[in-house]
Amino acid sequence: MAKHLTNKDIEILVNLIDAWEGKLGWDALCGAVAPLIGGRPTRQTLSSHVQVKIAFGHKKEQLRNGFVATKRPASLSIAEQRIRRLESENDRLKAENGRLLERFLKWQYNAYSHGISQDKLDASLPSIDRDSSE
Repeated sequence: MAKHLTNKDIEILVNLIDAWEGKLGWDALCGAVAPLIGGRPTRQTLSSHVQVKIAFGHKKEQLRNGFVATKRPASLSIAEQRIRRLESENDRLKAENGRLLERFLKWQYNAYSHGISQDKLDASLPSIDRDSSE
């Protein structure tokens, strides 16, 4: 049976994808992540998680556009890896933020078209009475 991924596993996967060097494929990713999460997931398990699928697609496009690493001494190489990983994560988060902004605009338009006012949308959430036995 396939391993179910936890939020921590997904975070590990996304970080691994962000720092990936060389040819990226689902099979290679499954093999690389196996020792990190304690089992080899299937391609279907990985691609069923939106964050992993988006990070994978973004990294594939980045590799397709020809990002080439340069050779550096060991200490600079470590710094270069970290910078590359952070830049990749930053690009992925910018893309995710753009998708969320599009979604918000869609919600905003739909709320407006259904006559929901901004005051109703900004209303605070009801408080939860945790002392009740009902």
